[in-house]
Amino acid sequence: MKEDVSLGIKYMLFASLMFAFMGASAKELSDSVSSVEVVFFRNLFGVAIILFSVYRKPLVQEGGKPLLLIFRGMAGFIALLMFFYNIAEISLAEAMTFSKTSTIFTAIFAYIFVKEKLGFKGWLGVFIGFIGIIFITKFDGSTLEKTDWLGILSGVGAALAYTSIRELRKYYDSRAIVLSFMGIGTIGPLLLMLVAEFYSPSTLDFMLETFVMPSGKDWFFIILLGVFATYAQIYMTKAYSCAKAGIIGTISYANIAFSIILGMFLGDAFPDIWIILGILLIVISGFLVSLKKD
Repeated sequence: MKEDVSLGIKYMLFASLMFAFMGASAKELSDSVSSVEVVFFRNLFGVAIILFSVYRKPLVQEGGKPLLLIFRGMAGFIALLMFFYNIAEISLAEAMTFSKTSTIFTAIFAYIFVKEKLGFKGWLGVFIGFIGIIFITKFDGSTLEKTDWLGILSGVGAALAYTSIRELRKYYDSRAIVLSFMGIGTIGPLLLMLVAEFYSPSTLDFMLETFVMPSGKDWFFIILLGVFATYAQIYMTKAYSCAKAGIIGTISYANIAFSIILGMFLGDAFPDIWIILGILLIVISGFLVSLKKD
């Protein structure tokens, strides 16, 4: 596809808005169902769409890396559990910003495992990103809150998943890679909710919660969750096919701004000065790290 920066930016802005609406739908659902259940429904919708796509057009791929494919699915699934738990517990903007730290960790993991060069600007971006994390978590040398740990680990998990994709795309159809994530993200919550019927310590409530049958209003938000997540993925993919990853990756941070606005409509307080500074530093970090991809 011929590069079209303007179109790529428009696609990414729309995808960012869809991701923010997906988060808002998940936050509304969190009042009546657990984050584990939200992960289940979010992925179930995606699995149905991918399987229909495979039925229409069968996979064409070399294969041969099943363990790495499973690893990608597990890393993404665990990151998603933490991400949706944080959406339920903290402001939408903070949860989205934590998820964006994946750019920082992806740069580090790509340097270690894929031998991608980072350069001065990349390392500067990593450093600035960690300062941003300190501001958001308000870490003062004592302890971090549970949601802080889960937010950081969700970024690490997503980064591991993204890094593995760089190797998997040589062997698998992109739909197979997405299906590995969504398939595990559908089966995993079912198993966790089954275990939670017998064992559910409060410290593991981000992954062990019992199933609660959604009410009428909940089904409405479940459908919205699936629709927004699907359109976000579609238009994000289109955006990256239209322009350089560095440009599109930077525009993707618009979902933090959208999340601040939507979060306030849902009752979130406007972020304080330290969180705002942290968000700005993480955006700058993502920009610097993405420059190496141009």
